[in-house]
Amino acid sequence: MTESFHRSGEYENPYEGQQQAPVNPEWPPPPAYAPAHAPHPKKRGRGPFALIAAVAIVAAAIGGGTAYGIQELTGNDTVASSSTSTTVVPSSQKGTVAGVAKAVSPSIVEISADSNAGSSTGSGVIITSGGEIVTNNHVVAGASQIKATTSDGKSYTAKVVGTDSKKDLALIKLENASGLKAATLGDSAGLQVGDQVVAIGSPEGLSGTVTSGIISALDRDVTVPTEQDQDQGQQWGQGQGQGDQWPFEFGGRQFNGDTGSDTTTYKALQTDASLNPGNSGGALIDMNGNIIGINSAMYSPTSQASSSSDAGSVGLGFAIPINTVKADLAKLRAGSTD
Repeated sequence: MTESFHRSGEYENPYEGQQQAPVNPEWPPPPAYAPAHAPHPKKRGRGPFALIAAVAIVAAAIGGGTAYGIQELTGNDTVASSSTSTTVVPSSQKGTVAGVAKAVSPSIVEISADSNAGSSTGSGVIITSGGEIVTNNHVVAGASQIKATTSDGKSYTAKVVGTDSKKDLALIKLENASGLKAATLGDSAGLQVGDQVVAIGSPEGLSGTVTSGIISALDRDVTVPTEQDQDQGQQWGQGQGQGDQWPFEFGGRQFNGDTGSDTTTYKALQTDASLNPGNSGGALIDMNGNIIGINSAMYSPTSQASSSSDAGSVGLGFAIPINTVKADLAKLRAGSTD
């Protein structure tokens, strides 16, 4: 994993039941006569209602994700989400890393969590203007105090709303926050290997750091610890010279140390966008500015004996698909502590 540790309207049809060509509102109206057996024309007042109903049915067929986007207009605790790619980046900067960074950075926070094992730094994604933030469970697990700093430097105290250690996800809520810029959650199901992506987070406490790359692979099985315990904190997060890494497993091998006995495995996106300690819980973003993953783990060729100066990204990073997050959001909001 990748957080850093430090100590402490139409016409009616008069030929109902008969096969005929569809009526276009721009065509001439139908003949004034009708066959003797034709039913008496109905009042046309129901036409607009029927059209509205049809539109509603079509809208419902698009998918629940779009409904999230519509709800965003009605309150500050609803999530902006789309089942299709929504362009968040201004058209003048569409498809550029700079455009993505400018559009999304205000929705990314730096998270500082204090626990018995020390102090850890990670990242989070604002999903509502009222201050709901998605991050990794391992960033806030066991924390006695959590603070989050927005891109404009404002600091807030945060409380854990719900956690899901099996998916390495957590939802926290900033206290006395309003008017924040919420990110738009995209659709990870449509991703392809080679798609360009941007990562934003706070590696080593360097808030708002932007890197870029591509989707390297899909559906990677990544195994991570479900919690930070005291021993693990001492081994991997207490001071310089310890690598400052969270351990994980991939392909049957352990990286960045022993994962311990309490682990969970999930399907991850693999990216070569540089991820470093502190990127955990940050955003993986498509070139339209939609969040398509939550960064969660990285490979670094350091051992316990290596110095922290040897630690760093080698282009093997992993992120939790955003569709996994959206599917888990109701559970997290309900206060899950799994």
